[in-house]
Amino acid sequence: MKRSVLVVLACLILASVSFAQQNPADAPASKEDIQRYMEAMHVHDLLNNMMNLMTKQMHKTIHDMVEKQQGLPADFEARLEKTTDEMFQNFPVDEYLDLVVPVYQKHLTKGDVDALVAFYSSPTGQKFLKELPAMQAEAMQAASPIFQKMMAKAMDRVQTEIAQARKSEDDTSKKNAQPVSN
Repeated sequence: MKRSVLVVLACLILASVSFAQQNPADAPASKEDIQRYMEAMHVHDLLNNMMNLMTKQMHKTIHDMVEKQQGLPADFEARLEKTTDEMFQNFPVDEYLDLVVPVYQKHLTKGDVDALVAFYSSPTGQKFLKELPAMQAEAMQAASPIFQKMMAKAMDRVQTEIAQARKSEDDTSKKNAQPVSN
């Protein structure tokens, strides 16, 4: 009898250990899980759209900056825009996605990814993904004055710092250039 009680207890202990094992939904997301999520989100297309938006915003910023400068060559704005276009067109989307998969894996479980894929595969999720580029473009346009003010303040600050550094350097040079009197 004692022996059968011990066997039953042992079975219960082993059974409870197996039930205590991690729930599959709580398991860390695999690389394949994250790639499935990225496919459901159309991340590749979203990143390309974001690069296009950023290119347009940079063109506007370049135009505003060039407009305020005098004495620049006539083709200066076009050259800067071409450089910007090349930079954003050559953004390594696939390389970027390979680098961020482990970041997503760190923060999401398999259950999280399954829920996100389910949402983005739903009609509401698909509508959201369809509307997202337009929402981002409109948001960027709406926020443009804020970014322009920030950039203007940053540029003013840089100019002030440069002027102070030059003044300090001039003062030091003048001190060093003065003859020492006996």
